[in-house]
Amino acid sequence: MNDYTWFERGHVAIVTGASKGLGLAVARELARAGISLVIDARGADALAAAERELSELVPVVAVAGDVADGAHVHRLIEAAETRFGRIDLVVNNASTIGRSPLPALDELSPATVDRIFTTNVFAPLHLIQHALPIMRRGGGGTIVNISSDAAVEAYPGWGGYGAAKAALEHMSRILAAEIDGSGIGVIVADPGDMDTDLHRQAVPDADPSELANPRDVAPALLRAIASPRPGYVRVALQSSGVALHSSEVAVGA
Repeated sequence: MNDYTWFERGHVAIVTGASKGLGLAVARELARAGISLVIDARGADALAAAERELSELVPVVAVAGDVADGAHVHRLIEAAETRFGRIDLVVNNASTIGRSPLPALDELSPATVDRIFTTNVFAPLHLIQHALPIMRRGGGGTIVNISSDAAVEAYPGWGGYGAAKAALEHMSRILAAEIDGSGIGVIVADPGDMDTDLHRQAVPDADPSELANPRDVAPALLRAIASPRPGYVRVALQSSGVALHSSEVAVGA
């Protein structure tokens, strides 16, 4: 049995981008811990397959759609309220690099920048805004925003994605300051390089054997969530452990 002491049966999590990659791996870990789920993804068939699998363990509501669509975000919140009456955890995992191959900043079109920021920054904020009142009503919860080392490192070609993730991280810090004392924690998680569709789109010639498997990274994220701390924390997730910076917490799988 997983030792995720924070989790209680009856708790409810919304996980975006949960049909594959890290999102599905996290949803699987949450289901094993007995957490009811509201999940989404753009691909209806893959999402339905995830729903069938996860429903063998816990109640699951799957809502196909794009987090960049405001109406879809409202449907996620409505699903959680109608089916479960509460939200204890939000994992903003859905993401996009905008374009493959990755363009240099001087080749980045306004339309691509808009897509990157809408999906990686505005959509998580929109979901958080609607989840917060329900979390407050329930006495607390946790918000997790999935980031990247591209938010803090200058990688050529990653300017649009990196800038969006940097914005997401700073937004998370400000959010934590604004809701201090509410019982709601904010975690920014950097999962590192993983063997996912997004990484393959960004770096098509990468050697998969050198990349982490999302299923090995997900338990580290749940351990971070299961060790709630007030305010803001940034965690770097690795299957073997984490090197610390001043605002980070060591988390191992």
